[in-house]
Amino acid sequence: MNTLRSNQSVLAFCAGLLAVLGFAPFSLFPLTVFALMALFVQWLRQGNGKAVGFTAASPLRGLHVKDGRAAAKSGFAFGLGLFSAGIGWIYVALHDYGDMPFLLALPGTALFAAFLALFPALIGYAQARLQAPAWVRVLLVMPALWVSVEWLRGLIFTGFPWLAFGYSQAASSPLAGYAPLLGVYGVSLMVAISAGLLALVLQERWSRQGKAAFIVLGVLWLGGLALREVEWTQAEGEPLKVSLLQGNIPQELKFREDKLVGTLETYRKLVQQSDARLVVLPESALPLQRDEVPENYAAILRDHVRQNGGDILIGAFERDHGMYYNSVFTLGTAESQSYRKNHLVVFGEFIPLRPALGWFINEVLNIPMSDLARGGIAQPPLRVAGQKIAVNICYEDAFGEEIIRALPAATLLVNVSNDAWYGNSHAAMQHNQISQMRALESGRMMLRATNTGVTSIIGRDGRILQMLPQHEEGALTGQVQGYAGSTPYVRWGNALVLGVMGLMLASAWRLRRR
Repeated sequence: MNTLRSNQSVLAFCAGLLAVLGFAPFSLFPLTVFALMALFVQWLRQGNGKAVGFTAASPLRGLHVKDGRAAAKSGFAFGLGLFSAGIGWIYVALHDYGDMPFLLALPGTALFAAFLALFPALIGYAQARLQAPAWVRVLLVMPALWVSVEWLRGLIFTGFPWLAFGYSQAASSPLAGYAPLLGVYGVSLMVAISAGLLALVLQERWSRQGKAAFIVLGVLWLGGLALREVEWTQAEGEPLKVSLLQGNIPQELKFREDKLVGTLETYRKLVQQSDARLVVLPESALPLQRDEVPENYAAILRDHVRQNGGDILIGAFERDHGMYYNSVFTLGTAESQSYRKNHLVVFGEFIPLRPALGWFINEVLNIPMSDLARGGIAQPPLRVAGQKIAVNICYEDAFGEEIIRALPAATLLVNVSNDAWYGNSHAAMQHNQISQMRALESGRMMLRATNTGVTSIIGRDGRILQMLPQHEEGALTGQVQGYAGSTPYVRWGNALVLGVMGLMLASAWRLRRR
């Protein structure tokens, strides 16, 4: 019995590892669906530690699990594989750049992955305890609970929605067609339902139930393809030439005073080489307070973009009434404006429970500007270069429900970031994939200017149109188009997918005794 349970945990862990290959930079999106299918099949077969199959006399029934502990262990093992491989780059930020000792950084990363693995463990336990026919569990309960818990993970403790399964489908998968309708969690729901249907096909083979599941699966994916052909938004204004700057300033040098002149010179050179109407610098590109930027330096940048009839967006910190903000401000033909980051990173940008935990940042980690203030929730788009631009800074683009606050007023999305914290890991490509989902949801182009990569221009269909090589200095120049109008997700946010999941769970409750 113990051997069986151990084997199940190993298989679930391997399935979690496999799921990571669906995300960038690998982008083998079907593998995430198959990995989740493997977990669903294991959950179906677990009952008090025994493998339980379907029978011809009682198809899709008799799988009631009185004790959900086995399913919880499988869920935990799956989550441990998923998050250990998927967010292992946190170790790089803590150890390589945060100066946390190895003996703290490694277990700290492992503990965080283990904490996140508790979420799929919770799903396993909950679905196993529901006394319902197996087809109800695999098609209604498991998918709805999976995505509900993803949504919950994106809320609690300021939220960590990284590796929500919907992101794995951006932007090549047919299931990405559901993003403008239901958002990333809606795409996650399509992934989970697909996994459930595949589980039924695997179990039922080519019985009537198996054939029906296969047909529904085909309809689901063909529906996503059809939705990809819908033009939810319309062009607004003339095409615009942009330059997105990538200074490639090493993180360990970024805030050193003796490197400040070199940083300023790098961005001056890149700006003056551009003839674009809109120039965008990365997050905190100038490692100064805005009021500390030399006047003659600001004048050089402003005069150059004015010659091009446009504007520049500059990432820097701002000081206002004793409070410090991570911000983006403008120079150029338009009046000066700024955006201040609202959704801050726990410990990286603010310290929760400062009296109790402040020592952790001050003594254990070395993170500059780690106690910032939040900008306002409702900040208007920046009116520059003939466009209305919704700016988001770094991690903010992981929250689609917050990005749409500036819509439908905004015509372009801009993300400025500094993923140098994560070295050569796959964090930067995962982050870029998150931005691809925001473009899909909003029907807007997304422009990404980053310090070391990924700097990219993303079309409103979520596809990468242009991209700079990582860890190289350069400017990405291209033509972009503003868009107006609203997708269903812009209008309703997560309300639609939450409603769908509520109906699924309510239906499962009604069907539990049938």
